[in-house]
Amino acid sequence: MIKPEAMAAGHAGKILDMILQSGFRLVSLKYTQLSAQEAGKFYEVHKERPFYGELVGYMASGPVLAAILEKDNAVQDFRALIGATDPSEAAEGTIRKRFAESKAKNAVHGSDSDENAAIEGAFFFTGREQY
Repeated sequence: MIKPEAMAAGHAGKILDMILQSGFRLVSLKYTQLSAQEAGKFYEVHKERPFYGELVGYMASGPVLAAILEKDNAVQDFRALIGATDPSEAAEGTIRKRFAESKAKNAVHGSDSDENAAIEGAFFFTGREQY
């Protein structure tokens, strides 16, 4: 998912290009905006953490670009492509190094496992919307 600040800054096209140039195939793509309730449900795993409220507000603050990507080793390869959560610690050439504003506004979300990728994909897309 491309997050609100990266969308507002006009980075969606550049980020998508980096993803596609890295060998990923787009299975689904949707421009949408989460309500606070939807953002809360999406990030429910962080509900007990002190940053949860701020995260929910931020993710509901503007449109996002949700996607399902496909590639061998997709989760691992995407995590490498996006880089560390904190852009100051991200490797050169990663999405977060290039486009993130801060650790909190880090441009993109990537699933951390195949299981969560399936759950998160189903959150945004019906089976009919996956190609």
